[in-house]
Amino acid sequence: MASPQSRIVERALTRLKLRQLRLLVAVGRHGNIRNAAQELGISQPAATKMIQDLELDFEVELLRRTNRGVIPTVSGEALIRHGKLIFAQVSNAAQELDDLNEGSSGRVVIGTLLAASPSLLPVAVARLLAERPNVAIKIVEGTNEILMPALISGEIDMVVGRLPVYRHRSTVVQEKFFDERVVMVAGPDHALAGKPVVTPDEINEFGWILPPNETTLRRQVDQFFIRQGKSAPKLTIESVSFLTNRALLRRNEVLGLMPADVAALDVAAGLLAQINWTVPFGAGPVGVSHRGEDSLSPAGMAFLDLLRSTAQQRE
Repeated sequence: MASPQSRIVERALTRLKLRQLRLLVAVGRHGNIRNAAQELGISQPAATKMIQDLELDFEVELLRRTNRGVIPTVSGEALIRHGKLIFAQVSNAAQELDDLNEGSSGRVVIGTLLAASPSLLPVAVARLLAERPNVAIKIVEGTNEILMPALISGEIDMVVGRLPVYRHRSTVVQEKFFDERVVMVAGPDHALAGKPVVTPDEINEFGWILPPNETTLRRQVDQFFIRQGKSAPKLTIESVSFLTNRALLRRNEVLGLMPADVAALDVAAGLLAQINWTVPFGAGPVGVSHRGEDSLSPAGMAFLDLLRSTAQQRE
């Protein structure tokens, strides 16, 4: 006797239409069936029938009616999430086919955090281009809070940088390459630049450039000040833009936090100064996150292998 799961899989393979999934995703976005139906160019009764057929095929309730419209059930949210992933993969397939038609040997979309920027990612990209000169590469910069949902939804192929500590582990594969520490930097003319010893009281006298509240590093900074029994810096600028942060540090009496490898290049060039204070937080693993090797195109798999070998040579 077939299990409930096998029956649902069989129905999905033989009866599920992408148009039904498009409708469900649109309903989740609009919060009502009428607007979703208008988006797809069908009547509201037809849209309602399509949703009912989906519910029968999957043997679950997908939408719950309220006074303000409809909201997805837990099952509905799950199917919407998988639907978005399917459409992202279809879009990626179409883009890859277009790239191949234009002479490119595949396409890779990479999310990156600051910790991956100075050496790991550029070297791996250069090696990929040497092996596959026509590959199409897209790099998207952001924080884990932005990049990881895009990875899960299929918009990007992998995220290179600081690995998220708690969230997303159940839905992505994480590979650690090395541990990265955080250092404090300032402009070369800052009052604390060159001081042999810097205390927490001294750094608290200046404004800080910090990442947004939702990031792990920001939470660690806030917890540090709480443990010290001190208030937060009197001036805080929230920014994850490396170029903006560098300019602000050089022109203002503010302090900033950077991965050691990122700061080292500018410190060596005299653009920034490393403050002689051992940052007691912020250390963490750097690596790559992806949805599994089976999800990667040949070009994506080649890039993943180059990331691994580049990280090994760094050690």
